[in-house]
Amino acid sequence: MGHIEDRWFKEIEGPGEKKLRVKTKRYGIGLRYRVRYIAPDGNERSKSFPDRSKKAAEEFLNNVETDKSRGTYIDPRLGRQPFDQIAEAWVRTGRFDESTRYQVRLRVRAHLIPFFEKRAVNEIRPSLIREWLLWLTRKGLAEGHRAVLFAHLSGILTAAVDDGLIVRNPCAAKSVKRPRQPARKVVPWAAERVFAVRAELPARYRPIVDIGAGCGARQGEIFGLSPADFDFDGGWLHIRRQVKMVGSRMVFGLPKSDKERRTPLSGSVAQVMRDYPELAVDVTLRWEDPEHGPLVTVPLVFTSPRGNAINRFTFTNWTWRSALVRAGVTPSTETGMHALRHFFASVLLDAGESIKAIAEWLGHSDPAFTLRTYTHLMKSSQGRAQSAVDAMFAGLDASDGPETARDDG
Repeated sequence: MGHIEDRWFKEIEGPGEKKLRVKTKRYGIGLRYRVRYIAPDGNERSKSFPDRSKKAAEEFLNNVETDKSRGTYIDPRLGRQPFDQIAEAWVRTGRFDESTRYQVRLRVRAHLIPFFEKRAVNEIRPSLIREWLLWLTRKGLAEGHRAVLFAHLSGILTAAVDDGLIVRNPCAAKSVKRPRQPARKVVPWAAERVFAVRAELPARYRPIVDIGAGCGARQGEIFGLSPADFDFDGGWLHIRRQVKMVGSRMVFGLPKSDKERRTPLSGSVAQVMRDYPELAVDVTLRWEDPEHGPLVTVPLVFTSPRGNAINRFTFTNWTWRSALVRAGVTPSTETGMHALRHFFASVLLDAGESIKAIAEWLGHSDPAFTLRTYTHLMKSSQGRAQSAVDAMFAGLDASDGPETARDDG
């Protein structure tokens, strides 16, 4: 068992074998109480507390002995590692693709490390996390942005738990209110708007709209399409790769969620692609990592006028934005090429297609996400039920209808 040492006082033998409490040479100097205990590895550990903190010292010792008996003891020295080092290591070793890692690193360095800095990870309490969330709010960050940053902090501290640096993740404390991504109600474009924007694009890029609106492919996935990805006979479009940005550099990579998929290729979209006059151009980019990834050459269907892979920043800010303006659409975060995927989903939902199939074709890893995003576009269950019951009663003879039921008054 451990014990608490009072370094300001000691007991000596007094008259009549009585114990006298006298001041030591250290009286009034430094921390008064020192908790001393034997760690599970057999070595002695200690922690000091200031004057008037004996109760805190007793609580610490009780917690240590409890953790030792439960097998959950963690050496406090391990938790002294600074937050900034742990955060950088988490970003470096996390299971992200390189484009995501780049964005995560920017957020962590801009909004986490400046606040927590070199603070020991075992000193991060729920109260400090609440202060950090308030700091983010005062910086003017929207709740959706704060929710992403909170997820990063929780991931870092979960990794610290896994590494045995801290006992539990303070982000999970009941007193910490987790920011939530605001629920956005998708308002799909009308077909007239889709065709209007398409008409304002340069001819070489118009089939991009057909594939986005007709197959639900993402922007980077469209830019990464090769002629071999079109199965005209089977009626499928295979999504095998995407062109994405890591910082300012383009790379090839797997589709989102690192999973290839296929999506229905309608006859109308297939005909557009059969008639597409542009020849595929071989483009060489690194795979995933712009520094160390292997070089991969792919014949791309869509390229820039110079025969390069399409830079999504350039395309969005100049080509797409200009087409929107000419079509009378105000450019915003809601009018990017992602609107074509929403259109695709809305058309299928209106046709009665299942959420599971739509989720698979859109490349959503969780059909529940698809349901949350598009549930308001689904035909009313109430309306379907009413129609079904009305149809049933319409088939009955008048004498058998509900109006003939006996009134027992």
